[in-house]
Amino acid sequence: MNKILKLSMLALIASFSLTACSNKTPDTSSTTTTPSSLNGTTAKETEASAESDTSSSFKSLDEKGSYAMGMDVGKSLKQMKEQGFEVDMEAFFKAVQSVYDGKQTKLSESEASIAQVEIMTELEAKATKKYEEEARANKEKGEAFLKENATKEGVKTTASGLQYKMIKEGTGRQPRKNDLVHVEYEGRLIDGTVFDSSKEGVSDDGVGGIISFRLDQTIPGWIEGLQLLKAGGEATFYIPAKLAYGEEKLGNKIGPNSVLIFDVKLVKIDRNGKHRIR
Repeated sequence: MNKILKLSMLALIASFSLTACSNKTPDTSSTTTTPSSLNGTTAKETEASAESDTSSSFKSLDEKGSYAMGMDVGKSLKQMKEQGFEVDMEAFFKAVQSVYDGKQTKLSESEASIAQVEIMTELEAKATKKYEEEARANKEKGEAFLKENATKEGVKTTASGLQYKMIKEGTGRQPRKNDLVHVEYEGRLIDGTVFDSSKEGVSDDGVGGIISFRLDQTIPGWIEGLQLLKAGGEATFYIPAKLAYGEEKLGNKIGPNSVLIFDVKLVKIDRNGKHRIR
């Protein structure tokens, strides 16, 4: 469970550092540039203008820097809230003020350290419980889905439990584990949530929508499923959790024990291809 709970009290303490604050650069790589329907400006330009107006309202660097440090602390406190710990803001600010003014605090350094350990123990217990509940629910839903799906027309089940439905028979050869495959695909959960797609990928020849990788470098469900296809073939794979990521939680969308569904087109195969994943 240590992998699940990454939050540390050290991050909260470190967020008070002015040096760390002053070295940060805003991330604008994902800013939307959709034109505004009101004045023809982009959302990015509108956001930049708003930030400029707000930034100019500070009377000094001390005020601006203090606000920036407050943002860092706020982010850490928000993370703790999301993990299940409600911060008593009144007690928090009293402690900050006392330390800042050099006054006597209600807790000694050792008592404060013990309290922080108690908090982390409680948060880890909550995270563990949440994870176990999610894993159990996903397992039950996944098993029910696969059981029903196996009865649908055109769906076949292999000895490993992989389910697939052939959409288009290919005419080329079938890949081997150590081949470089070029595919188009979309991955989604059983509730329809799309978690991955090749639409943003670019192949070796500059064609968008194609991803290239060595077959043996992916999950078991893909290794088995793609070997059922011939070049040019298309299929839908219904991959049980044990042939995907098992009990691992991957990102914000793929939970533990998740059944994964992939619509796949095997574009071409390179024999004994160089390992390359985009």
